[in-house]
Amino acid sequence: MMQPENTYLAEVNVATALDDVDSGRLADFVANLDRINALAERSPGFVWRLQDETGNASNIQVTDNPRFIVNLSVWETPEHLEHFVWNTVHKRIYAKKSKWFEVPVRPHFGLWWVQRDHLPTTAEALERLAELHANGPGEQVFGWESLPNVTLWKKQRCA
Repeated sequence: MMQPENTYLAEVNVATALDDVDSGRLADFVANLDRINALAERSPGFVWRLQDETGNASNIQVTDNPRFIVNLSVWETPEHLEHFVWNTVHKRIYAKKSKWFEVPVRPHFGLWWVQRDHLPTTAEALERLAELHANGPGEQVFGWESLPNVTLWKKQRCA
């Protein structure tokens, strides 16, 4: 899928923590949030990310479950997001996700195109994930596999 003109790439990644955010079990995750968020903001192609007054999104409650965490961001191109996810320290933190989060039973990651002047909402992001769950990848929402110019995610499956 090629990037339409005048668009950016939105991404959503959700997870359900195995314990409360302020628990010892999630201490390593929480300790790395500021560093990873700052890295994202300094990364080429970064446009925007969801955050509250603390500078992260782990306390933004979007469902009835307080352990449900949403990460929502916008990037200029898929290649920019790919670089941040798989070629920075983010990759090492992401590799530890099973220590902190439940194994997802539904799609937990989705991508979609947004007009350059649009910042997605959490409601929009959750609707996109529901669409992915119901109908699979398509024009409304998709995953890495729909983007021919990014391939690092494939290597991670084998690692």
